[in-house]
Amino acid sequence: MRAAARRCSARVPASPQCTLRVVHRFSVEDSDAGARLDHFASARLPAYSRSRIRSWIDEGRVRVNSAVKKASWKLRAGEVVEVEPAELKPLRAFAEDIPLEILYEDADVVAVNKPAGLVVHAGAGRDSGTLVNALLHHFEALSGVGGEVRPGIVHRLDKGTSGVLLVARTDEAHRNLAAQFAGRTVKKVYLALVEGEVKRDKGVVEHAIARDPVKRTRMTARLAHGREAYTEYKVVERYERFTLLEVRIGTGRTHQIRVHLSSLHHPVAGDTLYGAARQPELERPWLHAWRITFEPPSGGEAITVEAPVPEELVLWKQRLRQHL
Repeated sequence: MRAAARRCSARVPASPQCTLRVVHRFSVEDSDAGARLDHFASARLPAYSRSRIRSWIDEGRVRVNSAVKKASWKLRAGEVVEVEPAELKPLRAFAEDIPLEILYEDADVVAVNKPAGLVVHAGAGRDSGTLVNALLHHFEALSGVGGEVRPGIVHRLDKGTSGVLLVARTDEAHRNLAAQFAGRTVKKVYLALVEGEVKRDKGVVEHAIARDPVKRTRMTARLAHGREAYTEYKVVERYERFTLLEVRIGTGRTHQIRVHLSSLHHPVAGDTLYGAARQPELERPWLHAWRITFEPPSGGEAITVEAPVPEELVLWKQRLRQHL
């Protein structure tokens, strides 16, 4: 990816003719041929929501070989896709005094330990009680690239998933981290307790993921079409009727780990949306974002951050060990 920008001189006042203009350019490889324009752009720029990408396509801010195309345009190898983000609007999310565990912090990045039950950012019907509201209380400045209600948010975790999540403090850091996620160089490791005894010590799941056409709140890996997804797993410990897995993902699709493990007939314990039985004293999926490794935006050696496993998950695992 290349991002071109034109900066204004500090000696003259800002004007409509003198603004910061950023254009992201991506070359279409053979492996991307046939992909829809909106899907391609969303995959390359995960910091922006899919609806925002679609609106930019409709506004003519996304071009293929300098020509405006529809969202459904099928890309060809060798084409160049340009994305010119719209000018950022002032943040509209507000600060709330919500407790927040900081795992790592520097001038560019904050790593937080998101508890299960906390939504990452505001959405339909919710404008408070989110991780973003907590971040705005704890930090004076966050990246504005995520938009009015997603300041600093580079990637997400499901509401029921706990663990480490990165937040960008500056726009430059946000774009750098977004490029790392798009280039799949960020290493993410999860811990997942699944139903049943997983026979193989390790394995890979590569089923494409799409939204379920019947139940729109869930995803599926059972359709012929969908977005590519890659999940690796290895067994950490086996119990009676359950298995603890270490899971690594190469892509970041919605509900990816939950969908892929369910497709193996080993749903995440407590994840009733994907076929798991209700479990006593487990009111959330047993899924934890344990470790993340990334390159610091300002340079230097790779940084690895770990989030301790929540007490309720540890206790549940200890009960299983007692029955071995």
